[in-house]
Amino acid sequence: MRTSPGAAYDLGYHVVWCPEYRRPVLGGRVKARLEELIRAKADEHGRQIIALKVMPDHVHLFVKPHPKDSPSYVANQFKGFTSHVLRAEFPHLRSKLPTLWSRSYFVASVGVVSAATVQRYIETQYERVPKKGSADA
Repeated sequence: MRTSPGAAYDLGYHVVWCPEYRRPVLGGRVKARLEELIRAKADEHGRQIIALKVMPDHVHLFVKPHPKDSPSYVANQFKGFTSHVLRAEFPHLRSKLPTLWSRSYFVASVGVVSAATVQRYIETQYERVPKKGSADA
């Protein structure tokens, strides 16, 4: 659980993205540098990386952002920053691909409780017994 003024939150996003044409270009030094860049961008924005796996043709990232950061904003921040730096540092990426990353990505929210648990909690609110001394008693 993290806090900020006026909020307590525990958000997580599972983000997956691929190089253009799903080319297997994320190996060796490119892979190591990509991992460094993702961690640096997360630190810059106060995001916590829970898991990161760079495969030759795609990236999996489980990150905990601030609630003001939409899933699309988070995904595009990582993609844009890493594409710019990697293409500058590794010329072969510019010659092999018109752009490093495909335009699409996958993102899913990840929580500490399941959707079924939240649904059950909301649906049983009237069944809960109010505590003595509370405004509902």
